Amino acid sequence: MKEILRMENGTKKFKNEIIFSDVSISFETGKSYGFVGPNGCGKSVFFKTLCGYSLLTKGRVIYNGKIIGKEQDFIDDAGIVIEEPEFINSLSGFDNLKILAGIQKKITENDIVDTLKQFGLYEDRDKKVGKYSIGMKQKLRLVQAVMEKPRILILDEPMNGLDKKSVKVVEDILKTFVQSGGTLLMTSHIEQQVQACCDIVYEIDEHKIELQ
Repeated sequence: MKEILRMENGTKKFKNEIIFSDVSISFETGKSYGFVGPNGCGKSVFFKTLCGYSLLTKGRVIYNGKIIGKEQDFIDDAGIVIEEPEFINSLSGFDNLKILAGIQKKITENDIVDTLKQFGLYEDRDKKVGKYSIGMKQKLRLVQAVMEKPRILILDEPMNGLDKKSVKVVEDILKTFVQSGGTLLMTSHIEQQVQACCDIVYEIDEHKIELQ
């Protein structure tokens, strides 16, 4: 297994509030990591610092040997679901994905179609996103994270809004991703969801991130 991402002595504060303190943690290819904790414990903030969306107060994040925020701005080759992407409600789900895929030009329309089918969203590809249900929008977020075949997935509450059948579909997709050599990081406030997908589980609470 090869290390792909690590945080060294990471601390994050907002004004005088400590979100997490002195965290050192590393992640390897072909493994899955889950993070559980109550709402408001700092799971999303922790993921944002790993991605480079928010810089650490102290410490550093290193991705593939490069320091995030210094040697490169953000993690690349990553599929990320943290904040809601700005989908265009007046366009179809498929057209939204085509626009996103056009930024890096890594994949074809056939790749988008294949990923839509994986997540059970193909039949709704031509429907305007403004008409999507909460669950369909969540699937669309996951499609945009997975479709460009990233090396690492960083997913904050990926099962939100999904019914039981869709949760099982997503679990299987994530397990296959890891088995093929990818790295998965995911959070949930529902411990069973993390246990179903992840080899290694951490608990976030009281400014600490510790193995369960």
